Amino acid sequence: MVVIKIKCVHCQSKEIVKMGYQKNGAPRCKCKNCGKTFQREYINKGAKPETKEMIIKMAVNGSGIRDTARVLGISKDTVMSILKKLKNIVMNYNFVYEFS
Repeated sequence: MVVIKIKCVHCQSKEIVKMGYQKNGAPRCKCKNCGKTFQREYINKGAKPETKEMIIKMAVNGSGIRDTARVLGISKDTVMSILKKLKNIVMNYNFVYEFS
């Protein structure tokens, strides 16, 4: 039997419990520490945390929506959706770079 150690993608806690399955069959996990749910593996590129970080970095560096979508291999609608959800983070990046 193989034991896989899983860390929370949000707070890096090791206190994780199983929480059912997605519609596509992927297992979901819930962190006991922060209470957030996540998947161990993402099938959709736009749902990966790394992709979201890249979208923010590209937006801060002045890349357009279509350019970001083309480079990352995702839909421009996905890029817009993520930017709208993470608007406060992007605005803080711009504020820090604008006045420093």
